[in-house]
Amino acid sequence: MFEGHSSMKRRQQGILTGMPFMANVSEKTFTDDIGRRVYLAKPARRVVSLAPSVTEILFAVGLDAEVVGVTTFCDYPAQARSKPKIGSSSPNLEAILGLKPDLIVANKDFIRPDAMAKLEQLKIPVFILAPRTIEDILGHISTVGRLVGHDREARAVVQGLRERLSDLRSRMGAARPVWVFYVVNTDPLISVGSGSFIHQMLELAGGENIVGHTAIPYPKVLLEEVLQRDPEVLLFPVGAGEGVPEAEQQRWRKWTTLSAVAHNRLHQVKAELVNRPGPRVVDGIESLAKAIRPGMASQVG
Repeated sequence: MFEGHSSMKRRQQGILTGMPFMANVSEKTFTDDIGRRVYLAKPARRVVSLAPSVTEILFAVGLDAEVVGVTTFCDYPAQARSKPKIGSSSPNLEAILGLKPDLIVANKDFIRPDAMAKLEQLKIPVFILAPRTIEDILGHISTVGRLVGHDREARAVVQGLRERLSDLRSRMGAARPVWVFYVVNTDPLISVGSGSFIHQMLELAGGENIVGHTAIPYPKVLLEEVLQRDPEVLLFPVGAGEGVPEAEQQRWRKWTTLSAVAHNRLHQVKAELVNRPGPRVVDGIESLAKAIRPGMASQVG
């Protein structure tokens, strides 16, 4: 069950000492995660965010007044709540135009493809992020910092996160990973595969993802597979407007043969800390670690 543990450790080490993220082609031309080149004559000073994680990155690298529009789901930090709202996965294009942004930053998984096509017609630079690893997230913070002229602040944020990751890894030690199942959705049943940054978060938190063998970021999973693989811990993201409802969590208790159910190891984690690929990613890993490895509660965070 745990013969992949050594390779998992090697992947963790790569996250802590990853190569620099090469997103910029020149001082003024940047390449986003879907291969589009974005030209900025100068650092962006009016930015619209199309994802909660993007909003968190913008504020983390030192922006505030420069963030002129956010989605209805952008609730962190507190300043984001008072920003003009432009919708969510299908943003209001007229509202965006009215804000006169010189840059739009979006998360590929948070925006609909048809909305993306319409955005490109606005003739406003649109930079797309598509994080699949922890290293991607750190790289995005650095890249966004360069896009808005806050390189130094972004480097400081990334350095702080790397130091926390290194410290967390040393605290976790060499104990065997715990067999876990992360429930993204229950009907249909969806989890996270190795193509998702959440999979790496689970590994860094001391878990072994029971569906980590699939490269699909968010695969549909058969209940029979979960019962067969018998996870020791069930994890449920929860939060306002996102996550797995309490009633759906409790339905898992009828599967009394599951080790997680037999030992009452059904744990909730804050969805905003785990599901958002932004500067609170290490907070998310720490929250997962406390659920997966209870002994860590007195050591982490």
